[in-house]
Amino acid sequence: YEVNSKSLSLMTVAQTASDYDPYKTLGVGRGASQAEIKRAYKNLAREWHPDKNKDPKAEDTFIKISKSYEILSNEERRSNFDRYGQMDESQPFGQSQHHHGFRSFHNSFYFDESFFHFPRSRDFADSKYLLHHAHFNSDVLPDSHKRPYLIKVTSEWCFACIHIEPVWKETVKELEPLGVGIGIVDLGFERRLANQLGAHRAPSIIGLVNGRVTFFHQAVVREHLRQFVEDLLPHKLVERITDDNYLSYLDNWHVENKPSVLLFDQVPIVPLLYKLTAFAFRDYVRFGQVDQGDKHCTRLLRQFNINTYAPTMLLFKEDTEKPVDIIQARGLKKQIMDEFVSNNKFLQVPRLVNQRLFDELCPVKQFHRRRKYCVLLITGEDQAFLPGNKAFVDFASANRKEVLRFAYVYQRQQQPLCQALRHNQAVVILERRSQAGKVLYRSVSGGWNGSEEDKYRLHEQLELLQKDPTYLSSDATLPELNNEMAPIFIIQWMNAAYEYILQIYDDLLYSNWREMMPILSLIFSALFILFGTVIIQAFSEPGENKPRQPKPKEQPQTEDDASSRASNASRPPKKDFVEVTELTDITYTSNLVKLRPGHINVVLVLTNASKNALLRKYAKEVFSFSGTQTLHFSFLNADKHCYWMPSLLRSVSDAAESEGQSDDEEEPSDYAGHVLALNGHKKYFCLFRPVFTGDDPNDSSSETSEDGARPKRGSSRATSIEVHHKLDRLGLWMERLMEGTLPRLQVPAWPSLDETANRDS
Repeated sequence: YEVNSKSLSLMTVAQTASDYDPYKTLGVGRGASQAEIKRAYKNLAREWHPDKNKDPKAEDTFIKISKSYEILSNEERRSNFDRYGQMDESQPFGQSQHHHGFRSFHNSFYFDESFFHFPRSRDFADSKYLLHHAHFNSDVLPDSHKRPYLIKVTSEWCFACIHIEPVWKETVKELEPLGVGIGIVDLGFERRLANQLGAHRAPSIIGLVNGRVTFFHQAVVREHLRQFVEDLLPHKLVERITDDNYLSYLDNWHVENKPSVLLFDQVPIVPLLYKLTAFAFRDYVRFGQVDQGDKHCTRLLRQFNINTYAPTMLLFKEDTEKPVDIIQARGLKKQIMDEFVSNNKFLQVPRLVNQRLFDELCPVKQFHRRRKYCVLLITGEDQAFLPGNKAFVDFASANRKEVLRFAYVYQRQQQPLCQALRHNQAVVILERRSQAGKVLYRSVSGGWNGSEEDKYRLHEQLELLQKDPTYLSSDATLPELNNEMAPIFIIQWMNAAYEYILQIYDDLLYSNWREMMPILSLIFSALFILFGTVIIQAFSEPGENKPRQPKPKEQPQTEDDASSRASNASRPPKKDFVEVTELTDITYTSNLVKLRPGHINVVLVLTNASKNALLRKYAKEVFSFSGTQTLHFSFLNADKHCYWMPSLLRSVSDAAESEGQSDDEEEPSDYAGHVLALNGHKKYFCLFRPVFTGDDPNDSSSETSEDGARPKRGSSRATSIEVHHKLDRLGLWMERLMEGTLPRLQVPAWPSLDETANRDS
């Protein structure tokens, strides 16, 4: 009875799906035009919208109306429905009419998911591979620098995803044990992550390595997916080794600062497992492969007595004639290879070439772990240091202990480290105490040249250190090590440009226009601007035939000009200092006489005795105004040009007398501390006179001097000014200068700096 009821339910669903007719739902005939279909849809949608129609069936009816319009408004879908009774263009057509009844049931039940809303349960095995945005950026993206990832983008009701599912499962079963990362992104639930990956449709297969995303564009076959993963890996991970190059390969350890691994195998092609291991440990170990079937490798096989019946891995360090570790097995597993390499990823005495290597070799002391000491040899690169370096390696090989780490640095490459330890050639025993660089250390007395006496002395001090941890009596803070292996900037730029070009080529080749639109828009915009400029210049008249416009007369400064200059004064300085130039015979003409219109030169008058004090105070007062492009700052030495200031003020007095104004005040004998704002083009200046800012802030002399008025010579306060007080009110005067409220003193002509000319005048 239960089986019959289920069959009856399925038949009812099939009958309902086959009876569904979008023409009847919209109330139009099969020959209706698109305008008639659209008009019918609008009327029915307005009538049956759930917000307006309170009928219980309104929502279902509205969904049917929307679905019917979606089918009939698309000519391809409408044609498919008319010919096959199907409602989605993504499904295969052209099946025999003999199976039409079954096809109608199959299509209606499986493919009209938006109408019938049948849930599809996800495979439980896929749940462990699901990626989320936060998990991807925190774990998967950094891990892609150690192993490649194969990611499938899928979604609910993606029936093409169902077709590739068997191949995907076989590929995962093969590649995951080799160390390839597997991930699945649900396009419906992880839209943010899909956008980050650039995946906008399902199914899609993506490769991720070193943070770079690559799309798979071939037929979904297991062999293609395997080759796709191999192509993701960098080239030359594994070097081909023969009798001709194995000596140079093994001897290159001191340049690369890495151990060397040799894989002996019968196959000429490097296994994918070996490539993945080489990619994971490429920063620590060099990898080479020897083809046992190659006739050019017979001497290698005899020298190391290799068994040709099983793959063999040899690991070499400083000694190129004897490997430090060997494994041999018919079926090398990833776990065995990883353990084999990770236990030997450092040389016996590695060179500290960057901070990351220093952190791994000499970790910071932690209270819950046993102490670890770093025995560091500071040496050189010349041939004279080679015997001592080799003796240090021999000593380290004979005194290997869990608590000791031996390393060396080149003094020329790591000068900041050597300066912090205050040694240029010595053996230093140190213990790191914090990530900030704090260490406790002690240098071995007598230096190091590799003699037996040096070895005995070092061994004795290491024994004392094991008995008494307080033996390290000196402390220091070490700087971060220089990265000796970092590629130069031009190589980094070329690599980045190469990857960028490859990405553009891949997008163009496979028409990934959604990702290419910003780049294409930028290119076409640049071309449009370029050709537009060329066309305008081609059709425009030559500049020589155009009459030159007369230069308009400069208008006097208005309130708007003053306000704009005041607003410019609020600009932050572009530099952390003020450029102050000296007015000399050479710079006088360009900085004053021929100064550009609208520009002002603020000049400080000083003497040899007051030069340093006044310049410091002057720079402090005008620093906030140094961001203004129309202001220039200079100083004039009154001891060198003692007649310039009297000549300037005398020319102002002569001009005032000719206009009927009188000025009976005497000129001061000391002009140090005076500041002039000189407008060379309009021939006027504003004058700041030194003031006293002592106990009485209401002193009249200090109030009037900011305007350029002269205090009387008989004033006791005006004549008793200390040097560091002379420019106390210069900041306020500069603000009024920028506002344009200071009085201007006109001059008929700027006096010359030449003393003879000034004296004769």
